[in-house]
Amino acid sequence: MDKLIVGVPSKGRLMEDTLDLFRAGGIAIEKTGDARGYKGAMAGVPDVAVEFLSAGEIARHLQSGRVHLGVTGEDLVREQIPDADERVDLLVKFGFGHANVVVAVPDCWLDVETMADLEEAGALFTAEHGRRLRIATKYPMLTRRFFTDKGVVHYRTVESLGATEGAPAAGMAEGIVDITSTGATLRANGLRILADGLILQSEANLVAARAALVEPRLAALCTDIASRLKAARDVSAA
Repeated sequence: MDKLIVGVPSKGRLMEDTLDLFRAGGIAIEKTGDARGYKGAMAGVPDVAVEFLSAGEIARHLQSGRVHLGVTGEDLVREQIPDADERVDLLVKFGFGHANVVVAVPDCWLDVETMADLEEAGALFTAEHGRRLRIATKYPMLTRRFFTDKGVVHYRTVESLGATEGAPAAGMAEGIVDITSTGATLRANGLRILADGLILQSEANLVAARAALVEPRLAALCTDIASRLKAARDVSAA
């Protein structure tokens, strides 16, 4: 029987919190081989293989089915998997890794408080400058969906390769779509979240790839792991 492939974050606070939760659920994860390697095992569960990956890689591999079960943010799932509701199941919200995906504009844009205001400003900007407002983001798919839902068409996305919040000040964009937890970094860069500019409230999730779990034994393992982690989360939150 093939092993259940579980993807966990490879670095930072997200990795530490994830490993703590697995440990609290009685399924501690340990690296195998070189301590700096990217392979691991789950204590007492021989039918599971663990891969340490970036959160973005986990989302991509869940889409392809290379990873059966993974820990990643809902923002990445929604951004990287166009038909996420058909391809994956979000099994357990972990209660950490919180980040909101938001639309923000320069604080000096006093007349732009809502998405409707942004559309009006975009139309005026296009008429005056002969080009559309630029929205810098690492979330082009989420941006296009949200802007379409809000009736905003006078804009174009530009890829953010660095710190997205610095794009307007650098003259690379007029507004941004980015993640924030407290809003402090946005404020420090002279940006303000629109009143109705919340796209998604994201946190770390245990996510299962539906296509990869057609084998009953793998599906049972997945269900058992999810149950243990949910119980551990509930205890820690009590």
